[in-house]
Amino acid sequence: MLKALGAVAVGRYLVILALVSVVYLNTSMQVHAQSDAQSDAQSDSQSDAEFQQWLQTLIAEARDRGISERIIEQALVSVTPIPQVVSNDRNQAEFVETLDEYLEKRVTDWRIQTGRERIARHADVLARVAAEYGVPARFIVAIWGIETNYGNFTGGTDVVRALVTLAYDPRRAEYFRRELHAALQILQEGHIDHADMKGSWAGAMGQSQFMPSSFVNYAVDHDGDGRRNIWTSEADVFASIANYLSQRGWQAGQRWGREVSLPDDYHERADQWSQGDASFSCSVLRRHTVQRSLAEWQMAGVRTAAGADLPQADFPGSIVLPDGEAGSAFMTYPNFRVILTYNCANNYALAVAKLADSY
Repeated sequence: MLKALGAVAVGRYLVILALVSVVYLNTSMQVHAQSDAQSDAQSDSQSDAEFQQWLQTLIAEARDRGISERIIEQALVSVTPIPQVVSNDRNQAEFVETLDEYLEKRVTDWRIQTGRERIARHADVLARVAAEYGVPARFIVAIWGIETNYGNFTGGTDVVRALVTLAYDPRRAEYFRRELHAALQILQEGHIDHADMKGSWAGAMGQSQFMPSSFVNYAVDHDGDGRRNIWTSEADVFASIANYLSQRGWQAGQRWGREVSLPDDYHERADQWSQGDASFSCSVLRRHTVQRSLAEWQMAGVRTAAGADLPQADFPGSIVLPDGEAGSAFMTYPNFRVILTYNCANNYALAVAKLADSY
């Protein structure tokens, strides 16, 4: 057939054939793209419908708990999840960085020097708070420094929206649902306006970075102005942190612990000090040994980091190796466990302890 058409005609035929092929290919790609877009839209629509159904149940719970329609309208009716919050929850620095990496970013020269300046600036109120609650000022200020750079960065995320996201996510839904209800209670009681209730991606608020339940249970109106103001009142921030630590079991006059050196055969014998399948509200305590008296650890060959004998004291200690057998070892005392209640991560508690020791 091509011979009969002649050279010019053949050329035109091939061009037309090529154009038809391109049109067909483009049409096919558009059809597939439209199909994919429709599929994504259907998936998004289904996800949104599921979220809206969940949200209506949440709103009904809030009403049953006495939350006003004004607060529900402000905080819940138009709320949507924040996808980045779920990603942050899966990749927390306390658990993905080594101890040295974590400390290098947080126990900095600036934090040490600024902490010393803040202790001097607020010496009077810190002294009163420390005397009232039995918690040394250096630990109050260290938590303040680690949490918000001494009040300089308290987070800009809508707390209710962050908590809605985490309560809808199945990983720790029950915990964050309780925190969400506590946040709504705080709004209902008028401690802060919804527009000003900003915090971290996880819902921690104010200069002390209290979760809402911690605010409800431990926040203090130390300056006597009728508000428990952890956002702008340093006096309330200090007293709230101290009250939290005191209520969670802080032992006045005790250290947090210390770095130690282990005997050469420690790891061969480590099973005898293992927690086994013990369950704790703070999961990282499973990585600690059982608690033993310092005299027993001394007999087992444990010494201070400098090689000296352990102190003679009547409180127990447990050993933790945050980075495993090749990393540093620490003897931790009961007050270390109190710090862990503030943030259940060994690296966090060690950062607070190291910063407090540096002032």
